[in-house]
Amino acid sequence: MPLEIHLDDVVQLRKPHPCGGTEWQVVRVGADIGIRCLTCGRRVLLPRREFERRVRRIVRCTRPPPVPSAPPPDR
Repeated sequence: MPLEIHLDDVVQLRKPHPCGGTEWQVVRVGADIGIRCLTCGRRVLLPRREFERRVRRIVRCTRPPPVPSAPPPDR
């Protein structure tokens, strides 16, 4: 199952960027994922499969978790 990722999510990758930054902001979502280092501003484009392997955790999710809907009323 693919990782659910949205624009403006902040993720931490397995290895730090050479500038020392560890957090990245998602700036493009599709077959390729575009990310921007929050320390130096460098932008990188990764294939979705490689991105999902490199992600350690989602630091900040921009979408709130879905609210469970009420069950349909009995008739």
